[in-house]
Amino acid sequence: MEEEKRIIRDRLSALRGYMLKKKLDAYIIVSDDFHGSEYVGEYFKCREFMSGFKGSAGTLLVTMEDSFLWTDGRYFIQAEEELKKTGIKLMRMGEEGVPTLTEFLVKALRKEMTLGYDGRTINQKFAENLRKKLEKKNIKIVYDIDLVDKVWKDRPSLSAEPVWELDEKYAGISRKAKLSLIRDELKENEADCTLIASLDDIAWIYNLRGNDIEYNPVALAYTIIYKDKAVLYINLEAVPEKIMASLQKDKVVVKPYLDIYDDVKAMKDVKTVMLSKETVNEKLVSSIDKDIQILDVENPSTLLKAVKNKNEIENERTAHILDGIALTRMIYYLKKNYLSEEFKRGEITELSVAEKLLSFRMEQEGFIEESFAPIIASGDHGAIIHYEPTKKTDRPIEKDTFLLMDTGGQYIYGTTDVTRTIALGNLSVEMKRNYTAVLKGHLGIASAVFKEGTDGGNLDIIARAPLWELGLDYNHGTGHGVGYLLNVHEGPNRISMRGSKPAAFKAGMITSNEPGVYLEGKYGIRTENMILCKKAFKTDFGKFLCFDTLTMVPYDKSAIIVDMLTDKELELLNRYHNTVYEVISPFLPEEESEWLLQETLPIIR
Repeated sequence: MEEEKRIIRDRLSALRGYMLKKKLDAYIIVSDDFHGSEYVGEYFKCREFMSGFKGSAGTLLVTMEDSFLWTDGRYFIQAEEELKKTGIKLMRMGEEGVPTLTEFLVKALRKEMTLGYDGRTINQKFAENLRKKLEKKNIKIVYDIDLVDKVWKDRPSLSAEPVWELDEKYAGISRKAKLSLIRDELKENEADCTLIASLDDIAWIYNLRGNDIEYNPVALAYTIIYKDKAVLYINLEAVPEKIMASLQKDKVVVKPYLDIYDDVKAMKDVKTVMLSKETVNEKLVSSIDKDIQILDVENPSTLLKAVKNKNEIENERTAHILDGIALTRMIYYLKKNYLSEEFKRGEITELSVAEKLLSFRMEQEGFIEESFAPIIASGDHGAIIHYEPTKKTDRPIEKDTFLLMDTGGQYIYGTTDVTRTIALGNLSVEMKRNYTAVLKGHLGIASAVFKEGTDGGNLDIIARAPLWELGLDYNHGTGHGVGYLLNVHEGPNRISMRGSKPAAFKAGMITSNEPGVYLEGKYGIRTENMILCKKAFKTDFGKFLCFDTLTMVPYDKSAIIVDMLTDKELELLNRYHNTVYEVISPFLPEEESEWLLQETLPIIR
């Protein structure tokens, strides 16, 4: 551990040496790749390499004297531990008195200082805001310099894994039809082309999937879609001949991945480019001729992708049944083996649970891989919101506490994400109270009926209200959009009061429903299902929407204080459990099916 901290300090020292040579007073290192991805391939893990912090979100600022790392509430506990003795100060985003990175730079940088970063990893919207805030101090910004590459001597190469084509029976709509829908948006916005950099959008448009980012079946690529053609920029060696021919048949020109920069500079007969400044990097936008108008709008594919079509919805139902079988079997295994000799010897650990659950998923039809690194957290590890067990942190499952399991799968039928908090042994009244409060908020979201045009910012309070009544809260959003055999976190739909305004819900959107509570040093609780937005009814007052739960996994009745539930909540719980039994039990061995029957019998006051 001490050696790892020393290595981080040495890397920061080496970086400062290069900063001195380039006459930089401060240098920013973000978590993003060239596409603004939440999760990135090994080549792009610059912030992790320079700081030792392994969370998926964070920004490192290095000056000649100090270094600082900004991250959000999901990672406060983890970052505190991983940054110890590195000399890097943790900046807890959203906490009172903690400035944003931009606010900090405005105050910390003196007039005519120089700030540097790799503009291929900084989105244009952030860059424009930063420049605007710093212009009064005449701060020089050098945005075309990758200093981490100089420090990282054995840096992995860019990934170029083979891509594969998603059959139309799963995608629900052809590549040609999707391109036509995007061209309708070009016409609507009077634009000549759209430049798209976000990998999930590109994968969806072209019905392609890849393996360039672990758990996210996407390929490194850019695309420019014109009125009469489309150009896909991708590693050519990653595209099999059959797919190359299929793309060309649909009038898609395939060019080398990094040709995008030269092609953007050389654009002809283009007056207006449509793009999202939140997802296209500064280096790319700055390559566009100044005489070309840039129309900053959300990628036309983003909303199209979020509203799942009929095939995708039915396939997702199948994915969640398959996933429910696997996780239900896992819960049965834990309950059956609690206090077994194997358990007492400490052989059932966080990592062994992750491996066992993966084996159950691998038995399911159409399973491809996990949709994110499994979060298997026993006891106080559950209070670390995005804890991932490693060989260093792995420990035996504890008794008389909670085991939090947040996991998911990528199936040919879609993407899943589910969290269950399991009671193992005796729980205190406080633990049961908090579990029930989380469940109340969870059931509240699941049963919500709301007017068309409502967004997730309006619904968030439903999930938090039962916890607020106890003086509790959680430091993350209540829900995120989910892709179809794509990224487990996708917009524009989400349930949260924080950050930018979420998109209004539309029938066909799939969103997570995951309130929680986390008590540092004690335990964590989270309950998560995937919910499908659908039409409810229409009255003289307008159209109304509601949710249909896709996830099929029982809750832990032993952790519930029944008297805390209203009659409506109890009815919702019993109805859900009845559905879970009817759907899942036919696929379970007899002993497990009998257990599930008992776990899902109606609760009677």
